[in-house]
Amino acid sequence: MLQQEPLRKGYRLAPAVLSLAHAMRSGSTILQVAAPLMRALAESKRINVGLAAPDRDEMVYLESIRYSRRVAFRNVVSGQRVPMELTSLGRAYLAATSAARRRTLYQVFKSRRGKQWPSLLVEIERSIGSVRESGFCVASWQPEVVALACPITTAQTCYSLNVSVSTVESMEAVVDALTAPLLELREAIMSAMSRRVDE
Repeated sequence: MLQQEPLRKGYRLAPAVLSLAHAMRSGSTILQVAAPLMRALAESKRINVGLAAPDRDEMVYLESIRYSRRVAFRNVVSGQRVPMELTSLGRAYLAATSAARRRTLYQVFKSRRGKQWPSLLVEIERSIGSVRESGFCVASWQPEVVALACPITTAQTCYSLNVSVSTVESMEAVVDALTAPLLELREAIMSAMSRRVDE
């Protein structure tokens, strides 16, 4: 899994690691089901659509399809990690995970964020309430980027699905425009997953 780098007197990841990633992606049922549906929505609405899974205290993008009309400062790709406590993806996951798991993660976030933690906790709890009441949450942790996310729970794990845009519009306007497409996409993925299980 490693190759020597003589000039740097160290090691780097070998191509075999990429093969592992390819095997994971090609063997993932949820990616097989979700990716075409995500792409169709991204193209039709000219928005970004992502699917992520938790890894310790971060979320890892399994798929990221970028079609936002405005150029963003970030280019998000599969395998990229984002902070759980700051993002809509992470907060959607926190709403769906167990209370015990959430308490453990809160301790990690508290140690990492220091004085920011009390206000951040309020935001997270508000997002969790939004998921439980409306099925989704919203966050804007990057300048002029608004993202909505909802959890997708399977027998194996809990994923998070999001839609986002780079925009100067208000968060309320984005929420009004993207809530229905996000929740409809979630339902389409869940229905397709259910059919796959039945087959």
